[in-house]
Amino acid sequence: MQSICVLRLSAIGDVCNAVAVVQAIQRHYPQAAITWVIGKVEAELLQGLPGVRLVVFDKRQGWKAYWTLWRDLRGQRFDALLHMQVAFRANLASLCIRAKRKIGFDWRTAKELHALFMRERVAPVQGMHVLEGFREFARAIGVPMQSPQWSMPIAPEHQDWARLLLDNSGFSRHLVLCPSASLPHKNWLPERYAAVADHAASKGFAIWLVGGPHPAEKALAQAVVECSHTDKTQLFNLVGQTHLKQLLALIQQATIVLAPDTGPAHMAVAVGTPVIGLYGIHNPARTGPYGSPYVVEVYHQHLLAQTGKTAAQIKWGTRVKGARVMESISVDAVVSMFDRVLLDLGLDTGDAGSPPHP
Repeated sequence: MQSICVLRLSAIGDVCNAVAVVQAIQRHYPQAAITWVIGKVEAELLQGLPGVRLVVFDKRQGWKAYWTLWRDLRGQRFDALLHMQVAFRANLASLCIRAKRKIGFDWRTAKELHALFMRERVAPVQGMHVLEGFREFARAIGVPMQSPQWSMPIAPEHQDWARLLLDNSGFSRHLVLCPSASLPHKNWLPERYAAVADHAASKGFAIWLVGGPHPAEKALAQAVVECSHTDKTQLFNLVGQTHLKQLLALIQQATIVLAPDTGPAHMAVAVGTPVIGLYGIHNPARTGPYGSPYVVEVYHQHLLAQTGKTAAQIKWGTRVKGARVMESISVDAVVSMFDRVLLDLGLDTGDAGSPPHP
């Protein structure tokens, strides 16, 4: 393998999972030139990824995005295209990429005509995490399977920004709380986030609310602030005020991350920060933070109630329906998980009023 093209446009969580696979390929084929066709927002997160050329596909350009991609890759023919996305726009984008081998998902996973655009297919993976599915692409080009490892690109200026921000807070323990997922029905309730934030504050944590600039995300964060009884010198609302590189650096230096089914949960895994994931709509065994033992979920109970079947008895990845599923997650369950993380990290002093600097 001398040249490999990876096609994975979105989303943040899936891109983070794919990084571990791309870097496994790099370790096995250090001489190979790797090009990654990626979405514009996701490229901002991965800018500076060692040894990888990022080619941006900006879907907001419409049909012009395909012309731009064809122009950027004109004259290149890769040894292999690893087509890691089944969205139709990604399938069309694959037509702009010339490769000796075009490898896509198995027949069962393929949708939106994905299989028609590929000449080879990876082995089917049933009952496995999304990352495991991505790893089949590496296996298809001869890369042996090893435990996933990440080396995320974080520039010194972003590390310094996060370090200064945390140091200036006066606290040595930090909870990064990302309340918003991409879809509202994946979100928890603001008063319950606030209750967990108050508990964390009683353990000597500063709480950092993070998220994007969308009005709905800002509104949810503000509701959390208004429901919280924590002093505002200990609760910081950064929603809409950070870019992805800053957020990644902040997550890397945090003590714990709390998030529903959203990108920052996977960013935490990629930088080695313990993350508590809240799941109800999707099976966390498939889309949760990879390898994290700290998941609070109500997916399985709702799946059984709605279908009469367990996850093992139904199509893998079946979603639970309902706008109020996440309300089944109790504050007690999340607080209990938070305290378990403290215990595992050796930070449980047993003193609910412990000072910020032990």
